[in-house]
Amino acid sequence: MLLSVLWIAPALVITGIILTDLFRTHAEAELSRRMAQHLDELAAVLEVTPDGAVALARDLSDPRFRRPLSGLYWRVDGPGNRVLRSRSLWDQALDLPADTPKDGEVHRHSLTGPNGAPLVAWERSLRLPGTATPVRAAVVVDASDVQAATAGFSRVLGLSLAVLAAGLLAAAAIQVRLGLGPLRRMRAALADLRAGRSNRLEGAFPGEVQPVVDDLNLLMEENRTMVERARAQAADLAHALKTPLAVIANAAAAPGGMDPAVVAAEADRMQGQIERHLARARAAPALLHSSGGTVVLPVLRQIARTVAHLHAERGVDIRTDGDAQARVRADPVDLQEMAGNLIDNAAKWCTAVVRVTATAASGGVVITVQDDGPGIPADRRSDVLARGARLDEAVPGTGLGLTITEELARLHGGSLSLDTSPTGGLSVSLHLPQAAR
Repeated sequence: MLLSVLWIAPALVITGIILTDLFRTHAEAELSRRMAQHLDELAAVLEVTPDGAVALARDLSDPRFRRPLSGLYWRVDGPGNRVLRSRSLWDQALDLPADTPKDGEVHRHSLTGPNGAPLVAWERSLRLPGTATPVRAAVVVDASDVQAATAGFSRVLGLSLAVLAAGLLAAAAIQVRLGLGPLRRMRAALADLRAGRSNRLEGAFPGEVQPVVDDLNLLMEENRTMVERARAQAADLAHALKTPLAVIANAAAAPGGMDPAVVAAEADRMQGQIERHLARARAAPALLHSSGGTVVLPVLRQIARTVAHLHAERGVDIRTDGDAQARVRADPVDLQEMAGNLIDNAAKWCTAVVRVTATAASGGVVITVQDDGPGIPADRRSDVLARGARLDEAVPGTGLGLTITEELARLHGGSLSLDTSPTGGLSVSLHLPQAAR
């Protein structure tokens, strides 16, 4: 509203000044046109008498020339300094400034007339037949008429512009109120949300506000999902730790004392559950704050170098290849967690070679990890994705690598699938959403 006042007021003031000046210019031009007609008529009725004097053949047509002090006058300076003047001057003198216009020229002068009135005179020189010297003819008008008309126009214009300014400000106020109406409705919807009367922003909003409402609803939905996920994870963790703790408590209460093997097994079991839930907890905030995504191939090559170094005594060859521009919508730490589990698992079970590829396909990125190990029969592949399930206890581990990877993939909107590699081993495909480049 303040900005509206700051531009409306100066704009209308400048408009008033310009329009008043245009009116004054038009009025003066119209007055000059009429006075030029009077001057032409005065020149037309002048005649030379037999004795060489100048006289009027007839009166001028405008009756104001005959009404005393009417504001419209004429004067003629003839030969021998003889002066003719209109009856409207009555007993007043009208002195013209010393001037000698050329033939055909019209000069304009500002004068002071009867009663101090401001006058404007138009004069020209005439050569009449029978006169040796030019005749000086002038018509004079009271300029206060133009000034009064201009002042009257300015008053009417000022009042009109004031009404226009009030209307514009009222329209601006209505526009602001209507424009901010959706925000007031949004505020009321937020109040209902805080009070627990609703769980999302409801209502019809204009196109400029609806994207904000949609984003807020999406954000609140994500927050609710995170809270529900956190509750579920807390319940899962409590349930997962309940049984090992009960076993340890029973072992501690046994008459023969605590069996170290039982405690170690249950501790490993609890450690695996804690690692699994920590991985899920790390992924949740990363999903909300991930921005440009993560380029896949550099992460895979870094993990491949690290895992190859860990299995250097076996001579494991880990080869990485794929689209150098592939980018997933995931945090680098989460990508390292998922890809690291797959590559490390393949390196444990392979005979000599692990091949890792990253390809972009239909809006997503597929990370494939293939090994030349014994593989997993098709009817047992679903079993290895169960919590802590292991098909062979001879290889160290908690059996949670594939499970954690699958859960992280689902949290990121992806999936995990198992198949047979071309060399007969296991082929694991990690599907993740592609990030915008």
